[in-house]
Amino acid sequence: MTPDQQFARLVKIAMVGFALVFGYFIFADALMPLTPQAMVTRVVTKVTPQISGKIQTIAVTNNQVVGKGDLLFQVDPAPYELAVSQAKLALEQVRQDNAELDASIIAAQADVNGSATTAKQKQREAKRLDALYATNGVSQQQKDQADSDAAAAEANLLAANARLEKLRVSRGHFGESNLRVRQAKNALEQAELNLSYTQIRADQDGVVTNLQLEVGSFAAVGQPLLALVSEKLDVIADFREKSLRGVESAAPALVAFDGEPGRLYRAQVSSVDAGVSAGQFDANGRLAAPQESDRWVRDAQRLRLHLSLDDSELSGLPAGARATVQLLPENGLLSMLAKVQIKFISLLHYIY
Repeated sequence: MTPDQQFARLVKIAMVGFALVFGYFIFADALMPLTPQAMVTRVVTKVTPQISGKIQTIAVTNNQVVGKGDLLFQVDPAPYELAVSQAKLALEQVRQDNAELDASIIAAQADVNGSATTAKQKQREAKRLDALYATNGVSQQQKDQADSDAAAAEANLLAANARLEKLRVSRGHFGESNLRVRQAKNALEQAELNLSYTQIRADQDGVVTNLQLEVGSFAAVGQPLLALVSEKLDVIADFREKSLRGVESAAPALVAFDGEPGRLYRAQVSSVDAGVSAGQFDANGRLAAPQESDRWVRDAQRLRLHLSLDDSELSGLPAGARATVQLLPENGLLSMLAKVQIKFISLLHYIY
């Protein structure tokens, strides 16, 4: 065989090999979709204090595992303890003021009773003098004086009733349902709540990370001081949208992590995102801005799905760990081929 014939033969072999590889990629992408665009994510909670103050105690270290309710750090409670004491004194003062109002109401009621007795007496005296005046038994001056005294006594009774009503309105309800008592108790509860906020505790199980606290530093309301990474992990994978046709929740999959090449973990599809940011538009009052591209074949859109791992040994994976995800077809032969495919790809990722 001449060199030209050998070269022509190699060219044919290369063309056939390229066609086979190209055909396999089309076949695999349609029936055994795989993506290297996957990673481990965890819910990260930013721990922020709900009150301000100097940090007195730090109860955790960086990368420490904590449980829900564990103390993370404490803000100096002294100002908030004083606020609780002040609120208790205010509540005691309100109850004392109410007791004084109760005594004033009793005195005002006695004043009303006395004014009512006086008014009745003056009215009887005025009626008697009016009768005597009709028979010329008393003078006009005596009659007018009696009528004036009766009117004054009636006015004093009205004033006494008004003072009594004012005291009753100021006193309000009796017992713990009194308005001022409820206000003072509310202020006390708020002060006690603020005191409880001086102890910042974990809202969930997780790992403390990015701890940059020092005793004596100032904590401000709403300012994140550390991050708490949840122990529950979520694997996200971005597939071309055509690859997700027919994919439903609980569909089986295989996951290979870059840190453990060749080792496969079983997983299940938990959900598929309803959309991506490319499909979200702000109503900003401007005209539409169509995307321009001079490419003949445009890039395929990718959609994100979430997977839950069946292996509990992977709870220590860090957030952001890269992975490769292989969706498993129902056909047994294709499923076996898919396993070989992802194992080979995972080894390539380890090499490069």
